[in-house]
Amino acid sequence: MIENNELTMNTESRLSFEEFRKEVLEDYRLACESREVSLLARKEVLTGKAKFGIFGDGKEVAQVAMAKYFQPGDFRSGYYRDQTFAFASGIATPEQFFSQMYADPDLANEPFSGGRQMNSHFATPNLGKDGNWLNLTESKNTATDMSPTAAQMPRALGLAFASKLFRDVESLKDLEGLSKNGNEVCFATIGDASTSEGHFWETMNAAGVLQVPLAVFVWDDGYGISVPRKYQTTKDSISAALEGFRKTEDSNGFDIYNVKGWDYAGMCEVFEAGIRKIRETHIPALFHVEELTQPQGHSTSGSHERYKSKERLTWEKEFDCNHQMRQWILENALSDEATLAEIEAKAKSFAQESRKSAWEKYIAPIRKEVQTMLGFGQAVAALPQADTALVNNLLQELQNNREPWRKDILKTAANILFRHRNIQSPAIAALKTYYEDLLAREKENYNSFLHATGVNSALNVPVVPAAYDADTVSINGYEILNKYFDQLISNNPKVFAFGEDVGKIGDVNQGFAGLQAKHGNKRIFDTGIRELTIMGQGIGMALRGLRPIAEIQYLDYLIYGLQPLSDDVASLQYRTKGIQSCPIIVRTRGHRLEGIWHSGSPMSMIMGALRGMHMCVPRNMVQAAGMYNTLLQANEPALMIESLNGYRLKEKLPNNLATFTVPLGVPEVMKEGTDITIVSYGSTLRIVEEAIQTLEELEVSVELVDVQTLLPFDINHKILESLKKTNRILFVDEDVPGGGTAYMFQQVIEGQGAYRWLDVAPRTLSAQAHRPAYGSDGDYFSKPNVEDVIRVVLEMVAE
Repeated sequence: MIENNELTMNTESRLSFEEFRKEVLEDYRLACESREVSLLARKEVLTGKAKFGIFGDGKEVAQVAMAKYFQPGDFRSGYYRDQTFAFASGIATPEQFFSQMYADPDLANEPFSGGRQMNSHFATPNLGKDGNWLNLTESKNTATDMSPTAAQMPRALGLAFASKLFRDVESLKDLEGLSKNGNEVCFATIGDASTSEGHFWETMNAAGVLQVPLAVFVWDDGYGISVPRKYQTTKDSISAALEGFRKTEDSNGFDIYNVKGWDYAGMCEVFEAGIRKIRETHIPALFHVEELTQPQGHSTSGSHERYKSKERLTWEKEFDCNHQMRQWILENALSDEATLAEIEAKAKSFAQESRKSAWEKYIAPIRKEVQTMLGFGQAVAALPQADTALVNNLLQELQNNREPWRKDILKTAANILFRHRNIQSPAIAALKTYYEDLLAREKENYNSFLHATGVNSALNVPVVPAAYDADTVSINGYEILNKYFDQLISNNPKVFAFGEDVGKIGDVNQGFAGLQAKHGNKRIFDTGIRELTIMGQGIGMALRGLRPIAEIQYLDYLIYGLQPLSDDVASLQYRTKGIQSCPIIVRTRGHRLEGIWHSGSPMSMIMGALRGMHMCVPRNMVQAAGMYNTLLQANEPALMIESLNGYRLKEKLPNNLATFTVPLGVPEVMKEGTDITIVSYGSTLRIVEEAIQTLEELEVSVELVDVQTLLPFDINHKILESLKKTNRILFVDEDVPGGGTAYMFQQVIEGQGAYRWLDVAPRTLSAQAHRPAYGSDGDYFSKPNVEDVIRVVLEMVAE
């Protein structure tokens, strides 16, 4: 006779087994669906419906296993083979995957980038249009993907570091929508070959030092495109190479796990325990997922049969993860052949339906637009004076195109209009109106959201002038900033400041002097000498709703951290079509120090790389404080370049230091004049001001304009208004010839149409083409000096 408790245990055991079986078969279904998506997607590229494809085939089982432990609130910082993880975690559907392949600009169909990024570049929203952060603890989140190899690693550090702050900083405890006591893990994924990049090593080192909840999954299929692993990695194994980083009882570091990418059960066991430990202890971990395959090769651009041996290809077929999981299911009697065949058939059908639905949603509005265009074109063809044969040929070509692009419609309309530009007719006017409206609509699809809009935009922050008491004192510029940062940290719990030497000594120019002691080393802290991941720390924190001020000690060193700022931050609003924001403020200082490595002014390089970020170049520290206030009331990224030789110059202390704002993109006329306009910014303004004293003695009246920000630049055309008075203009800065001065020249002379008001040729005065030589004489001969300004101005007024 069976006892009641034994019966209950057997029943629970059977139920538990049945649930386990269902879960396994569900995971197998996901793996099969993702594989079918990869196979179909490759065909879509080869038939021309999509331009390019890169897929996650061969990684399905590992990613299904990983996704089981990805919880609401967690973040992913991955790479472009994570489609299965996206499907398994609910971040994306196969239909949305195909919509992205087709570059569908409709966010309803392709919600990650509106067709702006290649396939498997996923994103989830983090900030509302109302300026409020979404509840990130209720969603499974992903920072948007990038194609540059290992570029996902620096910001992964910051996403994990934010959890550490949310757990450790008491003033953040009330921000419940951003974190649940720092329990969130950042899941970072990377291909094995990309671990050769410096980004990976710098990130892993920083994670080991900081002890943050970062789970790094390395997908190891033995190759980097065609190059075998042994030519890329010391000891032919990234986990072996990193052994010295392994955490021990008496050291920091990270845990290291090795799993086989075809071993479903083994990965589930290791991932479950490993992620739980990361979540609880904040000790980072590396999961080296080995013996993966790549059934279709690297991408649609090539074939792996060209570089893999027959033996390797045979092994890959046998150890294909889906095939191995199928065998494991059968061997453990979790299903039978017929059931698995049914799952596989349904997966194939589902992938095909997803592809078909995505294509129809993409092509239907284009075909509808073709019909509209044909109507307008036929009306033109019917005109007596029209080139009817040409118009009909263009329309026939458009009509016969079975898979037209939007550009085909616009090209047809434009060609008709170009060739009938001298005909006055309602039909021509109607076609022109249609063309211009369609062009404007499509430009909105493809050229919008470089910057935030509405309340999130720094350009919409109300202007509050600086106010001064009658007995206002004048103090050093660095003291202005010190008082400002003190009030800022006190009033805004989301603000953190960090960088090399920022914490204990209060930065090399004392802007934060004494503030770590007052506010604690969680709010103001030092970092290692690692500019790339200082930027990554800030990026990840900003993506999670904090307001980091990440410092690069000198402007010259920004180059080390430029890649994530350019590829990640600057393009973020644009490439996610406005659904994701990263309001990091990068603080640095530059201009006119001494020597080749400490006095650079690579403004044109920075401006070219950082379109999408604001670029502030305040002439003094009061202006800098006002710009910080402006930026912190908005949700946009910015670079603040303080004047290095201005920290010990005296400035009046405003009585509304914490609240006054300086508008971005609005130049200030520092001195009015009638003979010539000089346009500059930052430290160079002081050179010009000194020159003006002599020029006035020589009876030359100069109007001096401080642009204040290079990005945005003079949005109200204030410089043009100055030029209308003086009819002469000189642009001065410290960049190389054809650099920042050429940018300002183009913005004013071409962009503002200022050439119409010139009496003499406009001039630019820049530094030399070489880097600045050391010493005071080196500075004099390398960069614009007072005598240079006087000489050029006198030449211009003499013409």
